[in-house]
Amino acid sequence: MPRLMTLFTGQWADLPLADLAPLARKMDYDGLELACWGDHFDVQAALRDPAYVQGRRELLAAHGLQCVAISNHLVGQAVCDRIDHRHREILPPHVWGDGDPEGVRQRAAQELTDTARAAAAFGVKVVNGFTGSSIWPLLYAFPPTTQADWDAGFEDFARRFGPILDAFDDADVNFALEVHPTEIAFDIATAQRALAAVGRHRRFGFNYDPSHLAYQHVDYVRFIRTFPERIFHAHMKDVWWGHGSGEVGVFGGHTTFGDPRRYWDFRSVGRGDIRFEDVLVALGDVGYAGPLSVEWEDSRMDRVHGATESVAFLRRLDFPPSAVAFDAAFGQDRA
Repeated sequence: MPRLMTLFTGQWADLPLADLAPLARKMDYDGLELACWGDHFDVQAALRDPAYVQGRRELLAAHGLQCVAISNHLVGQAVCDRIDHRHREILPPHVWGDGDPEGVRQRAAQELTDTARAAAAFGVKVVNGFTGSSIWPLLYAFPPTTQADWDAGFEDFARRFGPILDAFDDADVNFALEVHPTEIAFDIATAQRALAAVGRHRRFGFNYDPSHLAYQHVDYVRFIRTFPERIFHAHMKDVWWGHGSGEVGVFGGHTTFGDPRRYWDFRSVGRGDIRFEDVLVALGDVGYAGPLSVEWEDSRMDRVHGATESVAFLRRLDFPPSAVAFDAAFGQDRA
């Protein structure tokens, strides 16, 4: 069977789920990857009230939609980050609290733990998200940064995420980190280091997104083949690079998305430089059977137009796996 095509609702959280669900069906999606913000999926409501969970399922089913993953990137970001005023804008009030940085990190960890339990109550097996990172501000090594500095960051990540991953194990749910600048893992090398830091915990894997790797010039197809058993979910997002004015590099030049000077920018799926056929072949080769979830971001394009063309593009590329070797007919022992 072709893969399930879902839409990540994080960039649509301004729309109530009751409005987004019929729109997603009209755009030809099979399901939604629900964000834990806006009104799309409320973690605490899911834990308090079984009727809330049932209501979410019924709303989706009324429009012929499935949900196999939820995402709590915003809360996950605060677990390991150096907390500042920006976090207040993305966190639920009960997580932000009085804004004391360590208190915020601890409340974020509890909320992520609660998300595992809420996912189990909702009947999904994957929570996608971020981790944040205490060492992302040390990315560029001047003043000189030692391996001991970076080791401390991975140790901090392991200390904070170890109990979270144990809670995910208790709930029989996987945590899928979206490998991404600003997170503890942002390329293949740091993903390997993060996996080692948590002792290769069986609940720790990745929400694969080629766009965040490609503009860094990380081999995004090799990422799949490096972590074949750790690809728990897959975002489909496109990006182009090398199209700017030459004034801005990979670090972004403190410009906003859509600025024509940018070296890289996100594009609607199929309009950037990602080789999606190579991606789908690699996902098939490693046995990934989960959804292809469009995370639509393109500053230059109407989002309904873009999300519609994105799923159509992926459906043209997707294919069911073969049940027989193509050259089996040439064998001498045919029945």
